[in-house]
Amino acid sequence: SRPQKVCLCPFLPIHPLKVSTCLYIIQHPAEESRVLRTVPLLAACLPPDKCKILVGRRFSEDRYPELATVCRNPNTLILYPGAEATNLEEVAMMSSSPSVMIIIDGTWSQAKDIFYKNSLFRLPRQVQLKPNYSSQYVIRTQPTNTCLSTLECAAVALTIMEKNKSIQETILHPLQALCSFQLQHGAQIHHSKEHLLKNGLYDKPMPKNKRKLRRMELLVNNVKI
Repeated sequence: SRPQKVCLCPFLPIHPLKVSTCLYIIQHPAEESRVLRTVPLLAACLPPDKCKILVGRRFSEDRYPELATVCRNPNTLILYPGAEATNLEEVAMMSSSPSVMIIIDGTWSQAKDIFYKNSLFRLPRQVQLKPNYSSQYVIRTQPTNTCLSTLECAAVALTIMEKNKSIQETILHPLQALCSFQLQHGAQIHHSKEHLLKNGLYDKPMPKNKRKLRRMELLVNNVKI
């Protein structure tokens, strides 16, 4: 669906990756209209039965019985950072059975809204990634240096769950190509909001909302949010 000279097909795996972990991507409707979204690249790297995408804001048990069953499965994990989350590496060490992982796709505020307003998503075990990774999605601004795109989260998570380091490299390959093409055609590198604030480069008006202003102060002072 892209012009031939910027086609990403050569950067995708020849055959879908063989993984035992099944991903459920819960996508906010606003993501569907984003031109440079990463979930289609992720889906192109995996077998259809290992990457299922559900679009919406609200997910009730009546409307999504399959998702409800998945959420009640003891082997299901949801990737969402917070005080209740366990590091994924610890969970992977203790588990040998195939797992299901739920990942919410949207901006941080959209993901937060989906997570807290859908009780189903608090049934699975909550996990998070260690902040050891820097985003390679350089054509889109992230809140902090360690905030990752949905594709990057999935790549790291699958590498941990499948205990196969090559998975991350394979899934990130089309993202790297996408960013390279965009930069060649006039896109600019986007530093994180954290980087801009700390270096006095943030050129937008500061928010009047006290809560948002407080979050910016925390970013500047290296406080985890």
